[in-house]
Amino acid sequence: MLEQIPTTEELKALLGDKGSQAWTSICAEIDKLYEMEHIWNSGGKAWKYEYKYRRGGKTLCALYAKQDCFGFMIIFGKDEREKVELLRDNLSLDSIAVYDSAKVYHDGKWVMFDESISLDDAKMFLAIKRKPNRMGEDEIKSLTL
Repeated sequence: MLEQIPTTEELKALLGDKGSQAWTSICAEIDKLYEMEHIWNSGGKAWKYEYKYRRGGKTLCALYAKQDCFGFMIIFGKDEREKVELLRDNLSLDSIAVYDSAKVYHDGKWVMFDESISLDDAKMFLAIKRKPNRMGEDEIKSLTL
């Protein structure tokens, strides 16, 4: 756990405009769609900060920050990768390229997106990982069609 959580201003200065906008947009969507724990950590050797969304011991995704760089990671298990394949036609070519180039490890496909990921794509990937728990049934269906 992180001793000192960065302020909004510190994150914006660290990430830059594009990264800060991506961070804010994705966090706002996740908070709107999901009830999750928010866990701040140091980002290890590669990042300054890690911000995880977890519930019931399972991670939905993690956001990463370092100087002028934003990262949005989702780890897809085998069943989730099959669902991504079914939705490929609904995703942008950029997101598909990032997804396709990600390495598969023993515990899943670790996909790191940058600030160029569209909010629509991020929402589809998140819905594959876990159904939203803060919306009506019709809204959930529209995310997964």
